[in-house]
Amino acid sequence: MAAADQVPIGSGFHAKSTAREVVNGIDLAGRNAIVTGGYSGIGLETVRALAAAGARVTVPARRTDAATEALAGVAGEIEIAAMDLGDLASVRRFADQYAETKRPLHILINNAGIMACPLARVGKGWESQFGTNHLGHMALAMKLAPQLQEAEGARVVALSSTGHTLSDVIWEDPHFEKRAYDKWVAYGQSKSANALFALGVDLLGRDVGVRAFSVHPGGIFTNLQRHLPDEEMVVLGWKNPDGTLPERVKQSFKTPEQGASTSVWAATAPKLAGRGGVYCEDCDIAKAATPESQRYEHAREWISDDARAEKLWAMSEKMLADA
Repeated sequence: MAAADQVPIGSGFHAKSTAREVVNGIDLAGRNAIVTGGYSGIGLETVRALAAAGARVTVPARRTDAATEALAGVAGEIEIAAMDLGDLASVRRFADQYAETKRPLHILINNAGIMACPLARVGKGWESQFGTNHLGHMALAMKLAPQLQEAEGARVVALSSTGHTLSDVIWEDPHFEKRAYDKWVAYGQSKSANALFALGVDLLGRDVGVRAFSVHPGGIFTNLQRHLPDEEMVVLGWKNPDGTLPERVKQSFKTPEQGASTSVWAATAPKLAGRGGVYCEDCDIAKAATPESQRYEHAREWISDDARAEKLWAMSEKMLADA
């Protein structure tokens, strides 16, 4: 894929479209979906929209009790299963359990994630944001590959972010073993990895009926910000010193229902048939970034690079094989 593929296609939707609006008129009866992190924030709204359209949705959850409570009032066919993205044995156990159902997997949405957290390590000493946001999801997708292929037209959606603009993958030191830890650089790296992962899935899967997309959901206040004190959000411009929202944030930030729309669009839109490997925002394929692009928009060149996607895949496969 090249930056030339990052061209909006005129989806008919916009930044403030909701997930329900995006899936309106699309019949997902008989389709199976998995949504990680599907019991809070935009993940919950993603599950709500897919289930309302008729999909059977499985929600793997680190806290199954919280998931059960959050999803209790959601209409549709929803299943909850135990899984912790930071624990590869747990990821593989969940994937094996799904395989035992003998169901094809039509939609996989890698929605769960952590952001700007203090330094922590998971797996084989992996930095937690890279390990959870990228490696855990890659392990899940690899284990579910047979079920995705069986669907004959599956889509994988990886939630990236405008955070990808903060950092390419730190190829020589992805786990901050040799450099001082920076929580925002680590987050940016993980979001670039999410986008490159989707490109890698698409490169490997397009000939066997699996396409993949990365998405920026938009600015949304959810528990993703749980590691950020109010003082830091003031510095970032997300809040006023008195805790109220600046007018710019009110105008640009989305509700969770709006934030879920690009994921649902990428997973279901008929207009995306025959496409894949691209980064999407505001319910459309994003433009390739130019020097005039704002920090919060468009796809930087390093997430549209086949060679980088292949390099990340090889590097990550080795990490996962050793774990």
